[in-house]
Amino acid sequence: MKSYQIVLADDHVMFRQGIKHILEDTTDLEVVGEVDDGLQLIECLKVVSTDMVILDISMPNLRGIEATREIKIMLPDVKVLILTMHKNKEYVYHAIASGAEGYLLKEDADTELFAAIDTIRQGGHYISPLLSGELAYEFIQAHHKGYAALQSDSLTIREREVLKLIAEGLPNKEIADVLCISVRTVEHHRTNIMKKLNMKHTANLVKYAIQEGYTSSHPA
Repeated sequence: MKSYQIVLADDHVMFRQGIKHILEDTTDLEVVGEVDDGLQLIECLKVVSTDMVILDISMPNLRGIEATREIKIMLPDVKVLILTMHKNKEYVYHAIASGAEGYLLKEDADTELFAAIDTIRQGGHYISPLLSGELAYEFIQAHHKGYAALQSDSLTIREREVLKLIAEGLPNKEIADVLCISVRTVEHHRTNIMKKLNMKHTANLVKYAIQEGYTSSHPA
């Protein structure tokens, strides 16, 4: 039987290694990647096939919740389990609304990690036992409402790069050269950006990019 493949993302190396050893003591689980931060995670997932990502919220460069959004846009079938020390309900809400299937506190990991993985593998959602049942219900409902909205307006890292260059007045050919991608890919990103932001004209994109701080430049 094919092993269930997992990528770990946590900047605390000793903790990450400990989780890896725990997981690999189980015959059907395999850790296929380890990274220190969110940007490394996104790059890893471009080359490594996995079934689940287990990641912390507090990581350098790209935090866990933002990384979860990127994962769900890039690879919507990959499951995400947040494994963190943060008990604040706002973190839990944002994690689930961003698409994570589970939220497990590190202090619960020794007894609940396998239960969380099994629940998520079977298509369910998992909230750490140290969080109340009422909160668990609330956050799972938030997943169905918040994530759908998030899908419509969240831009990927590449789309944000394209938007910035559009706002700076670069034509598609120059954007393609800067990002080392094809003109057709630029056009595809431009179409997706306009669809997600519900805009029909480049002038609106430029205005939005300036308002949101993607660039301070007006096109020449």
